[in-house]
Amino acid sequence: MSDKETIKVYAAKANEYAAMTDDDGADDPMLAAFIAAIPPNGHVLDLGCGPGASANKMAQAGLQVTATDAVPEMVALAERFAGVTAICASFEDISGEDIYDGIWANFSLLHAPKKDMPRHLAALSKALKPNGLFHIGMKEGSGEKRDGIGRQYSYYELDELTALLADAGLSAKEHTSGCAMGLDGTMANWICVQAYG
Repeated sequence: MSDKETIKVYAAKANEYAAMTDDDGADDPMLAAFIAAIPPNGHVLDLGCGPGASANKMAQAGLQVTATDAVPEMVALAERFAGVTAICASFEDISGEDIYDGIWANFSLLHAPKKDMPRHLAALSKALKPNGLFHIGMKEGSGEKRDGIGRQYSYYELDELTALLADAGLSAKEHTSGCAMGLDGTMANWICVQAYG
């Protein structure tokens, strides 16, 4: 994420967002399934970790967790948790090959412009170990727009998202959908896809 307005919104609302999400990892079946699929002591990337609730849950499960976020205030919150290595980095900073047993990109890449998504997914696929697990959560819909508090969003339908994953060498296996309240106070449909390298 490099959109300055989106980063500014998250910086200003970091503590509010943490209050909303600190319990997220406690009973998230998708996160539990992700953790269960990673080898013991496996290395995972929490991309766009926010305040670090999911990264904390992964670390508590014994995984090696690298957590990245483009917002320094979010990185500082993620550093609260033992076992979480939090780094201030944008999507553009992802590099390397065969590093991670799993990548958790849960509602983070939805802030990337659509034109940049193929490049980001290719870099993430390269950073994933062979047969590694990739989880991606996005808001469902089409096009790009800002929400009511100024964050930039890209929306995807399932077919479009799975095609992009396939182009990056990631094979979609399962998907889940739902509807939830966001930081902007509105309900939004979402989709999550689990794919393998």
